[in-house]
Amino acid sequence: MKRKSVKALICAVMAATLALGALSGCGTGSGTGEKKASENGDASDEDLEVWTTNNGFLAIEHGSETYNLFKELTGVGIVQPYVEWNGGETYKEQLNYRIAANDMPDMFTPVDGMETDLIESGALLDLTDLLPEKAPHLWESIPQEVWDAVKANDPTGNNRIYTIPTVISYGRNGAMIRKDWLDNLGLDMPTTQEEFVEVLRAFKNNDPNGNGVADEIPTGGREEAKWMGQLFGQYGIAMWEGAPQWDIYDGELTYSAVTQNMKDCLEWMSELYKEGLMDPETLLNDKAAWDGKINSGVVGIWEHIPQECYNYAENIYNATGVQPEIAILPAISAPGYEGFYTERQMNGSTFVVANTDDEAKIDKIMAVLDAYGNKDLWMDFYNGVEGMHSEEVDGKLVRLPDDPATMENIYALSPYNNIADLDFQVELLSSQLTPEREWSVSQAITNVQDLQNYVKTYAGDGLPDSIYADYPDIGNRTLYVEYATKIITGEYSIDKFDEFVDRWYESGGEEVTKLAREWYANKTK
Repeated sequence: MKRKSVKALICAVMAATLALGALSGCGTGSGTGEKKASENGDASDEDLEVWTTNNGFLAIEHGSETYNLFKELTGVGIVQPYVEWNGGETYKEQLNYRIAANDMPDMFTPVDGMETDLIESGALLDLTDLLPEKAPHLWESIPQEVWDAVKANDPTGNNRIYTIPTVISYGRNGAMIRKDWLDNLGLDMPTTQEEFVEVLRAFKNNDPNGNGVADEIPTGGREEAKWMGQLFGQYGIAMWEGAPQWDIYDGELTYSAVTQNMKDCLEWMSELYKEGLMDPETLLNDKAAWDGKINSGVVGIWEHIPQECYNYAENIYNATGVQPEIAILPAISAPGYEGFYTERQMNGSTFVVANTDDEAKIDKIMAVLDAYGNKDLWMDFYNGVEGMHSEEVDGKLVRLPDDPATMENIYALSPYNNIADLDFQVELLSSQLTPEREWSVSQAITNVQDLQNYVKTYAGDGLPDSIYADYPDIGNRTLYVEYATKIITGEYSIDKFDEFVDRWYESGGEEVTKLAREWYANKTK
């Protein structure tokens, strides 16, 4: 395992992190590897520290109920301090502090391609030989072709495995519509772009929520033009959570942000924005702000994860007293295009492991990963702690609605989401069909199945972030976000799109495109 550049990496990360400014309450660690109770939930030397997405849930501390559940399922104590996610930005900043202090968590979710530098510097554990021997359940739960792709994406070129991939074998993301609003206004489900725009106008002007206030938001999304597949998808644009993807355009693998498809879509979106058919704060909304609008019952169409729409339905009911009917918006095609929602099988990395020579710690990590891949345990991971995450109904545990204020982060280990197949998702949802929740959960079951009629895979699925190693601004979509935002809001005319394309290619796009096409040629030969 090479280590010669670890010091250089740490110095670089520290410099970048300090440039961001100190974060309130964020410790950088001592560099000794000792865990502090204030940061790590009173972790003992026997525990593993795991960092993952946390959308506001309580920390998992040593001896807590979720700690005890995970220890029962994996045989290992797991702690997780509260680290704000904030779309990944705050999480990344705090994780960079820990990396810079040479005190990485034992297992963590990498973001924005940070694993590339960590692998090249020898900072991550090589899992190639360990997984089949010591975590066979995980090894066998992920298709061999995915493991082969992980090896092919090894930035060292040695075809080794350093990451546990997030694998979703079905269409997960898609657009949803307030079907009850359509019914209230006597409208049919839109199937063409013209009908779609007419529905937006009706949602804006005709009080579909019936409260007598002109508070409806026809559609919208989040900052950086994220989560608007209901719009981008109409132009055949491969897009994942707001990040343009690589697909075949004009016969070649091409970044979707620099295509004619994107130009036509942004011009249309600017018209919607000007007419007030998009949330005027679309490009300012963070996750909390946009979810808050949906949950308050004023948004008509949005993109997210249909299998989780029961959360939206129940939150809307709690806020308004109205039980909404949420349905899948069929994929709509703009004139001259074939619309779809993007299906992504390889969805980044769920975990990487900090490099260590401690064999006992390695065995603990492998025990956790083996349990994580054991489908016989997935329902137990899902139901969580009885009385906190679930309750007994008619002799079986039923998951309660998420309440981050009172629940510890059961999503710290959520294989049912990260090694996912459609059948198990339906099984999970079906287990929640209590009399009180059938109205909401049944919508999620219907919607995740209906969504599969409108999804399409894309050619660049699995493309490694390492192609952006020398061009981080391209990897971070810096130029795209600037131009897309200003075109949508009308600050730039659509004529500026060609300037964006030229600047993108001149700032590294030519080289990145060459690397992407070489990768695709090797993938398909």
